[in-house]
Amino acid sequence: TSYNNRIAVVRAIPTQIQFVEDKQEFSRFPTKAGRRSSAASYTDSSDDETSPRDKTQLNSKGTSDFCVKNIKQAEFGRREIEIAEQDMSALISLRKRAQGEKPLAGAKIVGCTHITAQTAVLIETLVALGAQCRWTACNIYSTQNEVAAALSEIGVAVFAWKGESEDDFWWCIDKCVNMEGWQPNMILDDGGDLTHWVYKKYPNVFKKIRGIVEESVTGVHRLYQLSKAGKLCVPAMNVNDSVTKQKFDNLYCCRESILDGLKRTTDVMFGGKQVVVCGYGEVGKGCTAALKAMGSIVYVTEIDPICALQACMDGFRVVKLNEVIRQVDVIITCTGNKNVVTRDQLDRMKNGSIVCNMGHSNTEIDVASLRTPELTWERVRSQVDHVIWPDGKRVILLAEGRLLNLSCSTVPTFVLSITATTQALALIELYNAPEGRYKQDVYLLPKKMDEYVASLHLPTFDAHLTELSDEQAKYLGLNKNGPFKPNYYRYNHPSKIPLNDTQMSDLCMIYLQWIPTATTYMFSLVQSS
Repeated sequence: TSYNNRIAVVRAIPTQIQFVEDKQEFSRFPTKAGRRSSAASYTDSSDDETSPRDKTQLNSKGTSDFCVKNIKQAEFGRREIEIAEQDMSALISLRKRAQGEKPLAGAKIVGCTHITAQTAVLIETLVALGAQCRWTACNIYSTQNEVAAALSEIGVAVFAWKGESEDDFWWCIDKCVNMEGWQPNMILDDGGDLTHWVYKKYPNVFKKIRGIVEESVTGVHRLYQLSKAGKLCVPAMNVNDSVTKQKFDNLYCCRESILDGLKRTTDVMFGGKQVVVCGYGEVGKGCTAALKAMGSIVYVTEIDPICALQACMDGFRVVKLNEVIRQVDVIITCTGNKNVVTRDQLDRMKNGSIVCNMGHSNTEIDVASLRTPELTWERVRSQVDHVIWPDGKRVILLAEGRLLNLSCSTVPTFVLSITATTQALALIELYNAPEGRYKQDVYLLPKKMDEYVASLHLPTFDAHLTELSDEQAKYLGLNKNGPFKPNYYRYNHPSKIPLNDTQMSDLCMIYLQWIPTATTYMFSLVQSS
């Protein structure tokens, strides 16, 4: 029968199966690097390799004051922004409450941040509050091309696209700042590159700048250096060390996005992998918590004894990188420093190791030392390179050492809403502050502003705050409406801010006497709602 014939055929199949791959011999010495094409937006299926700088594009209003990958993607980008708005209810609430009063009327804001759907909600909020905005990207890989197109379509001058070269990066910053007939009076920066460029190329611009708002460790460090050298000529607001940025964006955002970025790029199995996280600040805490929960064996490197002790108490072994460099499967940097992982250490890593960065700056991994004739670079997928040694060893480098989560994946919208709301209020405060309130120095946000930002996001969780009685408030020496903690209280975060005696004195005076513009404005919004 046909059934018996099929059985006979099955029995005739040899038990030893020879796969084609078993006979294939792979070269241990690739003769050339893989194709290094310009990275495009993950939504862009176009094969157009023409640089946006060489294109002439017009939006539907007939204007061309922008430079993006493809203005025709604007409709898709608008849908991305609308999705983000759904999880940024606090920022949208601030926009609706304040847009009638236009607290940023007359503000000309030049911004250098990641250009994502979440950032677009912030930019459109600033425009609704009366500001004019020109924007560029702080990272050459994190721009969502369709979102940049959507912003350009409504008249925001955006100069950014995914996969810029270094030359493109500085060109875009220059186009934002150097506009005939338009001069900024506020700066919103992420990393300090925009501020650095203005100081270097257009120092006279600072005559009209009312303030700088900076949100990254790297950028804040640069501002403190300028302040210490007496070269900071305008007030600056340190958003990075605000509680709402440190405890939510840095910690919770990275706790979720580190896994997303690694999975999308490498499909790695975390269970049992040996991972070393360089730095145990808020970003490091988020990364280690996520990896530990997935079953990874996690080591921590630290220079700060307080952070190192925290890592020990959280169950992590604190080591020097050289002690584990030959055995670890993954290295993640998140220090904000330079040359955290050197060429010598990369030489000693085992085959198949993954190296990536979760800090803002691309200087943590010594990528430049890998661009030598004896090493071969092979692009295996978007933002994933195999760096191949002469003996055939491969190290997997993600995003060329740049920020992993925003270069290779996405980040939670809700957490970015918290940071964006903080940035908006910091801009309102600096722009509306009377002359003399702020000196040419770096300031922290007042605690009341942090508490207000947090309160705007509580309704999402249907959270109900307990209220102090008059007797309880008197016992604690607090105002019933806050602030509930002094400015120096860091919510278990060891402060790394280098304050001198004068700055500490100023902070104390601000805390005791402050009636800030933004805080007064917040109360008026609450009362009117």
